[in-house]
Amino acid sequence: MDENEHVIFVGSKPFMNYVTGVVMQFTTQNAENVTIKARGKFISKAVDIAEVAAKRFLDNTVLVGSIQTDSEEFKNKEGRQIRVSTIALALLKKQ
Repeated sequence: MDENEHVIFVGSKPFMNYVTGVVMQFTTQNAENVTIKARGKFISKAVDIAEVAAKRFLDNTVLVGSIQTDSEEFKNKEGRQIRVSTIALALLKKQ
C-alpha cells in the first residue's frame, strides 16, 4: 500500500471506532485524504461514518470527494459463487 494512502475498512467494530480512526488520520497523521471502504451490509455504516466524521468532527476542514461503487465476486463458506456490492468514499482535506 502506498504510504500516502490512508484507508479505513469498515466491518463489525463499533461505529465510533471508525469515526475516531478517520478523525485521527486527518489530525495526528496529517493525511490529505482518507478512503473509507466497505462491502455488503456495511455500506450504509460507511456512509454514516463519512458523514459524521466530515460534518460533526471535522466540520469545515474535510469534504466528501469521490464515491466509487463496484461489486466483487467470490465463493462463500458453502462454496457458492456470490456477488457483493462495494463502496469507496474519499474524504479530502479542504485546501
